[in-house]
Amino acid sequence: LLETETKKLLIDCGLFQGLKELRLKNWEEFPPEFKDLDEVFLTHAHLDHSGYLPILTKNGYNGAINCTQATKELTEIILLDSAKIQEEDSTRANKHGYTKHQPAKPLYKVEEVKRCLSNFKTFALNQWHRIDKNIKFKLLNSGHILGSSFIILDINGKIIVFSGDLGRKEPLILHPHQYIEKADYVIVESTYGNRNHEALSAQDKLLEYIKLTFSKGGILAIPTFSVERAQEIIYLLSQLKQKQLLPNIPIYLDSPMGVNATNIYFAHKSDHKLTNTAIENMQSTVQLISNIETSKAIVNDENPKIVLAGSGMVTGGRILHYLNKLISDKKNTVLIVGYQAVGTRGRALLAGDSEIKFFGNYHKVNAEIFKIDSFSGHADQSELLDWLQHFKTAPKLTFINHGEPHQSEAFKVKIKTDLKWNCTVAKMNEVYYLD
Repeated sequence: LLETETKKLLIDCGLFQGLKELRLKNWEEFPPEFKDLDEVFLTHAHLDHSGYLPILTKNGYNGAINCTQATKELTEIILLDSAKIQEEDSTRANKHGYTKHQPAKPLYKVEEVKRCLSNFKTFALNQWHRIDKNIKFKLLNSGHILGSSFIILDINGKIIVFSGDLGRKEPLILHPHQYIEKADYVIVESTYGNRNHEALSAQDKLLEYIKLTFSKGGILAIPTFSVERAQEIIYLLSQLKQKQLLPNIPIYLDSPMGVNATNIYFAHKSDHKLTNTAIENMQSTVQLISNIETSKAIVNDENPKIVLAGSGMVTGGRILHYLNKLISDKKNTVLIVGYQAVGTRGRALLAGDSEIKFFGNYHKVNAEIFKIDSFSGHADQSELLDWLQHFKTAPKLTFINHGEPHQSEAFKVKIKTDLKWNCTVAKMNEVYYLD
């Protein structure tokens, strides 16, 4: 939240995810400081940046939600999917009685999402756009997911940069993030502020786990984020197929949101590096599944296959039905390919929990659990530092956010040690006054 003499601006408006104590914050009383906002900016579509927007508009916000065209399209499918899952989960919980709330309710409904989406306003990258005579903004590519941007605000000549989520220096299918040279204040993410990603080839590791699972006659289940990660994995699988390295087994993307997101990727050809041939190969490699009856049939089919399904942290979606069926069989494999927040089933699987709860029942974890770190869509410590090093002069103050506490604190130390910059970890609900 940024307040100027004339405007109150909000950059991103996401849901808390992970631990129950964090998720409960989504249900707290609507923040009073949000009641008189003038403008909202959205850096990208992911739920931890966009997921609270329907509550914002439900509570009276009717101003613009500013973003790129691709972000608008992806946010639409993400928010509609979020509302649909919430409605389905609350209905199922009430029907089967595994809820402590009587009755269980969704955080927001589909019709509330649709009202929110009518407020979206899209802008091209690399162009200044004026809010009023004192404030203008520009969106630059952040290379995190399709349409993602970081935001430059010029307020009476003072430059404030919000990094949003920064992508890798050399992303698999997206154009790399842009750089800037000057800012008075910078707000930078720190998801991986304390570590660097492994240098191993994601494609080689993926093939290794496919061969291992196929040799046992098992099923490879990949909990997959529908936006970016699903498309990256399909791209790698298509490359393996072109090299004739894949076993002859079916590959499914079983995710209505994933299917929609993939089609949006294919339509936004200027926003990524994929050639027409690459897109055609991807389309011929994977079967896109939206129909629920087809999905049920695939879940019940015990023959070897590769299944990509959401959600990526195993908190909801169709992956739950697959893991409910296959998690207790040692011939199967679950491959984690993305960040897993504390408190999620995905994090529990990585931690080696012996039992996992699905639909009110605990299941023994006998399937093999693996993780590929090099898939990350977030810049690691060295890449974050590289982005900051492109500033020709040090900002007056750099705020570190969007990271678990140990990641943010470690990145603060790294910035102070290597760059000699003035920086601080931004704390929730603290107020900072900028010169």
